[in-house]
Amino acid sequence: MIKRLFSKYFELVFWVAALVALAFTNPAGPAHFSLCPLKAMGFTWCPGCGLGHSISWLFRGNIRNSFHAHWLGIPALCIILYRIYTLFIQRVIHPDTFSGYR
Repeated sequence: MIKRLFSKYFELVFWVAALVALAFTNPAGPAHFSLCPLKAMGFTWCPGCGLGHSISWLFRGNIRNSFHAHWLGIPALCIILYRIYTLFIQRVIHPDTFSGYR
């Protein structure tokens, strides 16, 4: 039963929790721990670094800082919100049509 619930709702919960965490993160605050593997290897540039700050700025309504943090932040947020919407429809509204957890 737990395995079924985990496989059914994990991705939905993951994306919602990630956006909630970004909504409460202060993008102007001091630097924090990074999960970026390129930064851990000592590279100074990474194509994905700044996406979290960009989305966090968007939640505050600051589009200029969002675009400055990473220019793909706005499309990334739109894609993630669309994915949450489709997962919600598949898993919650019409769970009988989703067969991935059986």
